[in-house]
Amino acid sequence: MTALRYAYLGLAIWGAIHPMYYFLAYMRETGTGLGGLIDAWYVNASTTGLTWDLTIAALTLTLWVLAETFVRRNWLALVAIPATFCIGVSCGLPLYLFLRSRPVAA
Repeated sequence: MTALRYAYLGLAIWGAIHPMYYFLAYMRETGTGLGGLIDAWYVNASTTGLTWDLTIAALTLTLWVLAETFVRRNWLALVAIPATFCIGVSCGLPLYLFLRSRPVAA
């Protein structure tokens, strides 16, 4: 495995763990659960803008994953879509790049 693939994998793992730490901490502190976390995304113009920024990035990544998956027939890369929407773009994008950069069988 190349150094670049290790970097993508490391970033995907970091992108899954680090943001989740803050999400879980927030839900523990407020006791509001997932609903409270989602409400916090729209508490002011700054967080709403960031939420839309990440939503648009997630939709763009999903479109890219789907388009390339059908061309390259790299079906495993589809796992980047649920990773993006269940964890975040910080996990989904590097995970997709990791899966995309693997050698393709002839």
